[in-house]
Amino acid sequence: MDEKQLLTFLTAAETLNFTKTASMLNFAQSSVTAQVKSLETQLGRPLFERLGRKLVLTEAGHQFKGYAEKMVKISEEARMAVNGERGNGGRLTIGAQESQCTYRLPPVLKAFKSRHPHVELIFKPAHSDEYARRDLMDGRLDAAFIMDRSSPRDSLTIETLLQEDIKLVAASDHPLAGSKGFQLSDIEREPLLLTEDGCSYRNLLEQTCTASEVYPVNKLEFGSIEAIKQCVIAGLGIAALPQMVVERELTEGKIVDLGWKSPQPPIFTQLAWHKDKWLSPPLKDFIDISREFLKQERTEGFV
Repeated sequence: MDEKQLLTFLTAAETLNFTKTASMLNFAQSSVTAQVKSLETQLGRPLFERLGRKLVLTEAGHQFKGYAEKMVKISEEARMAVNGERGNGGRLTIGAQESQCTYRLPPVLKAFKSRHPHVELIFKPAHSDEYARRDLMDGRLDAAFIMDRSSPRDSLTIETLLQEDIKLVAASDHPLAGSKGFQLSDIEREPLLLTEDGCSYRNLLEQTCTASEVYPVNKLEFGSIEAIKQCVIAGLGIAALPQMVVERELTEGKIVDLGWKSPQPPIFTQLAWHKDKWLSPPLKDFIDISREFLKQERTEGFV
């Protein structure tokens, strides 16, 4: 099996449409079909099947997808290793939560692209830290920003960059906005706007509630922190969000900090990569730039 076949399979596994795959790769559809059939012959198992008009991966296809991603990644790393500092291309895939991608990483991206204009930099949404760790372990990510408590991982190198300040916020005209001596029990009957399950700051709030025997009865889950923030501003509920997400709105008076302080261990932004990962020059530079920008942010007290 060659790299072209693997890339064709991976594209088809994402699109689940051979016509769209052929268009994206500038191949004839018959070429896509032939490459997939060649892989299936070599593996002795079908990778796709049709259920009615729908194309889906078989169980073997799901299993092979992870190996195909690793093989393509190793091939890219081998080319970069041979080229060394002369290599001016390649691709880095970085995992990060929405809050990091939106509020923290644009200057990192700008600095990196100014130094490596020919390296393709892909940010892959990591809806939870467990997803990011799994993708690092499976080789689908070169590095990932995770927001979690500081804890070792035997197979990962994890560098703590800064501590996050999580704010419990409400609209400026919310009944709790002017209350003094806020207690966590005050939110028990308030609409609670939550990020997706597995998110570190959602976990922090829910664990604190459980430890305090506070059980909110009205929970709404969102796939976007921006949607949560806008709903808070509109007075539709209360949310726990990192300060970087709500800093401007707090300054403008659109929302207020209820003054909640969790007794749980703090959350940190950390940069992680597999301990066996070869640090190509672009990846090493990305890590250095991230370290420089985020540690500067910590020193200047933006978070």
